[in-house]
Amino acid sequence: MNTQQQMTLCESLPDNSYSTLMVQDVMGTYQPASHEAIIEAAQGILREQMRHAGLEMTNPKVVKAYLQCRMARLDHEVCWVLFLDSQYRLIEDQQMFRRTLSQASVYPREIVKESLRLNAAAIIMSHNHPSGCKEASRADIALTKHLKQALALVDVNLLDHIIVAGDSTVSLAESGLV
Repeated sequence: MNTQQQMTLCESLPDNSYSTLMVQDVMGTYQPASHEAIIEAAQGILREQMRHAGLEMTNPKVVKAYLQCRMARLDHEVCWVLFLDSQYRLIEDQQMFRRTLSQASVYPREIVKESLRLNAAAIIMSHNHPSGCKEASRADIALTKHLKQALALVDVNLLDHIIVAGDSTVSLAESGLV
């Protein structure tokens, strides 16, 4: 759903058959909302509420639930980063990298640059395993250590690296790997 669309709850379709969510396009025409549009709108609302509520991202259960909401349904691997202020409140969250067919590359330099641009004091990194395997690989662990070192050079803390595997999550911090 783009910014020019508006979602609204209609009591019924023109034939009064059932209630549904409808999307209004720029021409004012209503169409039934797809599941993807509904999920995207709900995720946007969740992000805004977390940002405006000043929710501290210090509770691992809250962070894991948030990241599961963002990544559990994806059929491709992504790297997601939560940028936090000095009170560990969400400044912004971003999908930083997406796996290509032949490789999954995460560039610590880009995460450091974005941390500085947003004036973040800390980050939580996450990526998903669409296969459902929740175990951290050697590459995941090596990347976490490398990213932690790079961020430390500019006084940004890496609080955690969370792997989302469907309805399961693994915190590398809770595993003693951060």
